[in-house]
Amino acid sequence: MMTTKRVAAQSRRRPNLAAGIPGVAVAMALVAAAFFGIPFIALLVDITWSELPELLTSRSALDALWLSLRTAVAATLICIALGIPLALVLARTEFPGRTLTRSIVLVPLVIPPVVAGIILTEAFGRRGLLGEQLSAFGLDISFTTAAVVMAQTFVSLPFMVTSLESHLGSSGQHYERTAQSLGASKWRTFTTITLPLLRPGLISGTVLTFARALGEFGATITFAGSLQGTTRTMPLEIYLARETDPDAAVALSLVLILVAVAVIAVAYFRPATNQS
Repeated sequence: MMTTKRVAAQSRRRPNLAAGIPGVAVAMALVAAAFFGIPFIALLVDITWSELPELLTSRSALDALWLSLRTAVAATLICIALGIPLALVLARTEFPGRTLTRSIVLVPLVIPPVVAGIILTEAFGRRGLLGEQLSAFGLDISFTTAAVVMAQTFVSLPFMVTSLESHLGSSGQHYERTAQSLGASKWRTFTTITLPLLRPGLISGTVLTFARALGEFGATITFAGSLQGTTRTMPLEIYLARETDPDAAVALSLVLILVAVAVIAVAYFRPATNQS
């Protein structure tokens, strides 16, 4: 009896982290971790740390970083405002063409970003379907900061919709029906029950949307161009620096990675800590 208890106590002290996982899977997981980790290590090794402050405080770098953060936040807020109702309609209603609508919403996930930029140009460019009409009223969108936000929103919105739709389709409907049977209006039910239940999906969707908007390159340069302080976001600045100053490109890449890691850490790890 004592031996059995001793073994059980030792097992609790030294949990087998790979319990139930085949050795081949563990080995492949290590290969995957190395595949992701080695490039980041190489980036850190290649940085000239003594020159880092000068590279990161240049006017062009600061302009690009500030523009990227502003536009990414704006695009994320727009994706939240548009993504919640769109996901709600796709998940909870039946209407002709729903499958086609969902497919169109997901198209930016699979097409090259440059193609997304061409699509936006054809629609909102100066000679585009709507852009030509807007230009007649003196409203030009392409090659402006607004074009950057539109490009980031276009490629990021599918991440918000898919994250929210998966939560809407799997939980909460019985709570909502109960609330409405007790006399709650649809708006009250939505704000007091549906939105709180959406919190996990909203958090993950916001993180993915912001990260995608922050790293957007192809649609931005195609639809908005590359004007310093106006449309040249950090990915564009990195691309241009890569041709003339590789050290600056590496330093700016590190900044973009650190911002993305910080956003993911705040969104995912803090809620987990609070729940525990």
